[in-house]
Parts: sequence; structure tokens; C-alpha cells
Amino acid sequence: MRNFLNARAQALKPSGIRKFFDLVSRTEGAISLGVGEPDFITAENVRASAVRSIERGETQYTANRGLDSLCGLISEYLFRRFSVCYPPEHIIVTVGASEAIDLALRAVVGFGDEVLVPEPSYVAYAPLITLSGGTAVAVPCKKENGFILTYGEIEKKVTDKTKALILAYPNNPTGAVMTKEHLQAIIPAVVKNDLLVISDEIYAELSYCGKHVSISSIGDMAERTVYIGGFSKAFAMTGWRVGFVCAPEKIDEAMFKIHQYALMCAPRASQCAALEALKSGLKNNFSDVEKMKEEYRRRGEYLAGELNALSLECAKPCGAFYVFPSVESTGMDGDEFSYKLLKEQKVAVVGGSAFGESGRNFIRCSYSASMENIKTAVQRISQFVGVNKKC
Repeated sequence: MRNFLNARAQALKPSGIRKFFDLVSRTEGAISLGVGEPDFITAENVRASAVRSIERGETQYTANRGLDSLCGLISEYLFRRFSVCYPPEHIIVTVGASEAIDLALRAVVGFGDEVLVPEPSYVAYAPLITLSGGTAVAVPCKKENGFILTYGEIEKKVTDKTKALILAYPNNPTGAVMTKEHLQAIIPAVVKNDLLVISDEIYAELSYCGKHVSISSIGDMAERTVYIGGFSKAFAMTGWRVGFVCAPEKIDEAMFKIHQYALMCAPRASQCAALEALKSGLKNNFSDVEKMKEEYRRRGEYLAGELNALSLECAKPCGAFYVFPSVESTGMDGDEFSYKLLKEQKVAVVGGSAFGESGRNFIRCSYSASMENIKTAVQRISQFVGVNKKC
């Protein structure tokens, strides 16, 4: 029998994170600082809104683009919170931000195209670029620059084949953010090389060192930016699988056609929940989100302080819910450190190489766990580092 597999799909490497967490799931008593998921539950009024929609018998498809009311509120939300301006007719409600990323790449990337991916980066970007026929070009972001993307790093990697740049701040896995000044510094490289920006801003609400600034809000950058957002992180709605993507007209049209054929629409109940999250948030100035954000800030500062005291150097977290400490002081790389830590102390963190070669000497620790679990994990990490000190 012949090999029926698509060559690009066959060449994909399994996710390093998923492989590791299969091992974690088999480790009794393990404490996880590895999961990129809020430990909060979805707000009661949001859950109730979805239940009511089901009880009313609203179980049909929505319009392909999503509920008109939801697209309208997303447009209002983006403008009021981040000064980002996309009309409702250029917004698609997606099955999580993950679908939005896939839509953007499939609509834009063709065979031979290169896409710049700042590293360390979220694990899905490079595989999705490969599946679209393109080539992911890693752009290493340096620890000494706070893992911020710079003009110079872009210029080093641009070729005549480069078509797009992925921008993901606040960043998973580093917790870095880019200020307005940082963004303004790279825009000349984007414009000069006529690049499209695919801006993954799923952590936009979780910014602790100042208000989040989107590159779409600067000058006329919305004309060359695909904006990706969602409800999973800041609204504690990971399992609802509802996100959105905003784009200039021509790109929106292409993404919409792919979405129509591949997904039809996001689940109606999830859209009703998202609608309630935005309605209530716009009324109360997103008080639930702000409370959650303050708790994450408190946890992140504690965890970073404790890790630095153990000579696992990391910056104060400014966004998302991760710290990204270096483990070079132990003489191990991130993968060895994470596997030994799980085996010896039953604490799960993610080896940095899962996020690209630039992360090899780091680990990702999530503080989307309870403070009690974080404190216990820190005690165990301290014991581990004490036993495994570099001689």
C-alpha cells in the first residue's frame, strides 16, 4: 500500500509540550507550573448566558462570520480598550485564537514564502507556516534585550522571499511586552520591506507594566496588520474555544472563504458566552478581568523573586502569565532541568527548547496556578537546585 500522507504533515515534529505533559499526567502528586491556562473558572453570568441560550433552543448555526451582535461588540471593545479600529464586517469569530492564526497563515502564505517568527515563540506558529507551504524563519530575541524584537534583528533575517512577520506580545513563553516605543522602532523595517504583520494579542488584557499597545493602533498599521484576539486567557474561557480575527478587506475576504469551507462557524453557545463577557465587561469596566490580572501580577512577582534568589535569573514579568528563567547556573539545559525536576521533585515546568532553539537554556514557568501550589513548587525547586548545583 502506498504512503497516503501529505509530505509536509509527515515531516511535522510532535509537540514537545504535549509529549512532556503526557509524562506529567502519569506522575502522581506532580505540581504543574507548565499549563498555559487560567486556574480561574469562567464568570457565573457568562456561564449562565450560554445555558440560557441552550434552554431557549438556540442550537443552530450562526452566520459564518459569527453573531452580528458579537462582531459589533468586539469592534467596540477593541476600540475602547486598545484604540484598535476594525469595523464589524472585517471581524470573524473563530474557534479559538488558534483557528484565527491558521486562517491568517493559510490566507497569506504560499509556497516559497518566508515568515519571520521571533523566538522564543508559541509552539504552533512554525508548524502552521510549514503546512501552508511556507518557511518559518526564526528571529532570535535576546535575554539582554528583554526578549524584545528589534529593528536590527528583523533586518538580519529579511530576504526577498519574506512576506510576513508574526508579532506575539505580551509573549508566550517569556512574559515580555513591547511598548509603543518598541513597536515604533520596528515599524520602519516592516514598511521598508513591505511585510504583513500577524499580531497575536491573545494576552492583551494581561499586561502589568503599563497599558497594552497594539501595533494596529499606531499610524496606518491596521492596513497591514492581521489582529488576533480571543477570550481564553483574560476571560478564563479556554474550553469555550472562541476567538476572533480582524484584517484589512482583501485579507479578510480570503480568510472568510477558508473559514466558511473549513469550520462553518464557532459554536453558538460559546458565542453567547463571549457576548455576555463583553457586555458585562463594557458596563463594569472589566472589573472581573482586572481582579484576575491583579492576582496574576502578585503571583508573577512572587515567583520571579523566588527564582532569582535561587540564581535562576529571570526578568520581572510584564505580561501573559509566564516567567522564563535561565537555568545556565545549574549546568543543565532547559530540557534536562525540566525532566530531572519532574522525576526528583514532581514539579512540572516546560523546557525552553519547546519554544525554539533560542529557548534551550531556559524553562517556562506558568503562574496561572494557585499561590499555594506556586509556593510548594518553589520549595521543591529550591531543594532540587540545592542538590544539583553546578560544581
